[in-house]
Amino acid sequence: MTVQLGFSDFDPDDCPVAATAVRMDVLDNENETPIHRHRKGQLVLALRGGITCDVPGTRWIVPPQSGVWIPGGLEHSNKATANAMICLLFVEPDSAALPERCCTLSISPMVREMILRLAVMPRHYDPDSHCGRLARVLLDELTVQPVEDLSLPISGNPKLQLIADALTRTPADRSSLAGWADRVAMSERSLSRLVERETGLTFGRWRQQIHLMVALRELSGGAMVHQVAATLGYGSTTAFITMFKKALGKSPAKYFQERSEQASVAD
Repeated sequence: MTVQLGFSDFDPDDCPVAATAVRMDVLDNENETPIHRHRKGQLVLALRGGITCDVPGTRWIVPPQSGVWIPGGLEHSNKATANAMICLLFVEPDSAALPERCCTLSISPMVREMILRLAVMPRHYDPDSHCGRLARVLLDELTVQPVEDLSLPISGNPKLQLIADALTRTPADRSSLAGWADRVAMSERSLSRLVERETGLTFGRWRQQIHLMVALRELSGGAMVHQVAATLGYGSTTAFITMFKKALGKSPAKYFQERSEQASVAD
């Protein structure tokens, strides 16, 4: 399917090469591509700003210096924050030993630069050319990039979709499980069981994961830590930092400092 990139339309399946890349800038408003699929696998790379990718059953967050790998043939949609910078790498099936499931990859500065280089080279190239050799090395390196877990289990159940969308829009909403059960016309026990069955998490843990996804999106877009803490309804910035550190092993400042340093090395 043709991918709408804001400045042009591009059908990755029209390129019979092993890998091709496209770089795009998102302007003042958020940008969202509708649900689509294509034969080639796709790596969504965040150079600046935040991106979320929805695939059946899961929502993925793509902070700066990371990428979400989406295997070929899988339905998906992408949404980027305002002023984001994105690079999409499309990979022909069986061209590399990449995962058969969606995952988040931590992208090294070297791989990042190779993808950016490929994005400015001809999309139709001879496999034995300089561009073809670059693509082969890039794909080899891509197969050994570390995997991160920055996903949110979502469900096709319309009631859980309603709750997830509402909490994403207004994450400061601290309604109890009983309150949400009333909103979706279920008993508290039935909703609790539904969340655990569909997501593998308790309602509290699921909501916390939504908060983490929103936090990463907002921080990636340039929001300050205290602003994000307020957006999420935390009583103090310290409480938010504690949640973030438990989830990702480091404070927001440390997490983004390390990614900024990686980008500086690559630049």
